[in-house]
Amino acid sequence: MIELTIDNFGVEVLEQETPVLVDWWGETCENCLALMPDVEELYDQYGDKIRFTKFNTSQKKVRRFCIQHKILGLPVISIYKNGEKVDEVAKDDCTKEAIEEMIQKYI
Repeated sequence: MIELTIDNFGVEVLEQETPVLVDWWGETCENCLALMPDVEELYDQYGDKIRFTKFNTSQKKVRRFCIQHKILGLPVISIYKNGEKVDEVAKDDCTKEAIEEMIQKYI
């Protein structure tokens, strides 16, 4: 799984031709940390069909960047395709089942 930063987000997500899953998470987000093993299992299952990445929103100076991408609460799992966000599940809807259902729409 690719660790994203502001510097590599464009190349790793927006410039990709294949769909990209972005796991937006934070170091103090209990639900994000609880969800991580599920996302890693999905990566093991679907990593050859969809690009998996994660963005730690606890990095310095990323607040404005997150707002630009409409990340206003956590956890959020987004799918980007051809440089555009095309789908996402957020907060209480972030379950392994919901994420897997979303992935299956884009592979």
